[in-house]
Amino acid sequence: MTGLKRYVLRLFMSLKYITANVVDRNNGRIVATASTVEHSLKGTLECGRTCNAKAAAVVGEVLAMRLKVEGLEHGLGRGIHVDVQKEIEKKGLKNATKVWAIINGLKNNGVKLILDDDGSGGSQRSYREERFRG
Repeated sequence: MTGLKRYVLRLFMSLKYITANVVDRNNGRIVATASTVEHSLKGTLECGRTCNAKAAAVVGEVLAMRLKVEGLEHGLGRGIHVDVQKEIEKKGLKNATKVWAIINGLKNNGVKLILDDDGSGGSQRSYREERFRG
């Protein structure tokens, strides 16, 4: 299975910081990363006590640029996998907007993302719509 899902997006969020990594599952190496911890990003964002969805979108855009520099925006033809439902469940529903902001930042900058399903029968889109309905 690691051959099929070679590159995977991993997100880490705290109250103050947002970090996004693309991991090569074949060797466990982080191939690209972006974070609000970085001085270059921290200075441009208005993150007081917490980072918002705007900061998450910037993290996604910076990560997309770094993937392009590495030549990995298409994940060597296979795409970069992300299990949106799993990421939202891990981070809590209050961070769903931030998760989607990172994903949209990557997609809008030309990164080929493959949104994985956890196998429960529901798609990520229906999960997202369900979350915002009620």
